[in-house]
Amino acid sequence: MPLVAVAWVSLFSNKIISLPPHGYSVAWYVNAWNLDNFRDGFLLSMQVALLSTAAGLLVAVPAALALVRGRFPGRALISTVLLSPMLIPGVVAGSALYVFYIQFEVLTDWQVAGTTPGLLGAHVVLTIPWIVRLTVASLASVSESVEEAALNLGAKPWAVLWHVTLPMIRPGLVAGGLFSFIVSFTDLEKSIFLVGPGMTTLPIAILNYLEWNMDPTVCAVATVQILIIGAALMISDRYVKLSRVF
Repeated sequence: MPLVAVAWVSLFSNKIISLPPHGYSVAWYVNAWNLDNFRDGFLLSMQVALLSTAAGLLVAVPAALALVRGRFPGRALISTVLLSPMLIPGVVAGSALYVFYIQFEVLTDWQVAGTTPGLLGAHVVLTIPWIVRLTVASLASVSESVEEAALNLGAKPWAVLWHVTLPMIRPGLVAGGLFSFIVSFTDLEKSIFLVGPGMTTLPIAILNYLEWNMDPTVCAVATVQILIIGAALMISDRYVKLSRVF
């Protein structure tokens, strides 16, 4: 019902949100796209979410394979470290990353805070736990005997990984990538500490706009977010049933 209410209000023609509406219009969607903060924030959020998800997959999938298939001391500690960003409140993590970036800049004279690479690095840290968690869950449900059979039939380890293991854990990879994208695309707590001058993500643009305006433009932006996330979930569930992962 809250989602339906947001979509409904986005079509009000009122300049100030009130009930009943004076009429209906899509002008607020046009207004949102014409505002630089919303347009630039959407593009930056999309860019960071896609890149951080891709980078998270490159780091988290090998880590999950090592945690499930590997036999070495300290696996529990490594797993805890990789999943720890999920346990830390976003405001605490954002402020801690900001302080870390400042200390790194003092030591190296390389500016990281307030830059796109710095924001991207923070979002990669945000995506890794989701991918690790869901990939580990998917790997745990796959028997090692299938991989051993492929090796016994002469397949090389890389061929087994590419043609056997990864296809079998595809539900975990898709679900992990999907949820990582959503978490990154909608993140506010960490991003608000790490954006620099002239930079804004979509959640920050929404927050800033609400400080001085009460028109349905924010509802129009939120409706677009809802549609993007809902479409991603529906497409993913069409090809890979997410219920298989949990």
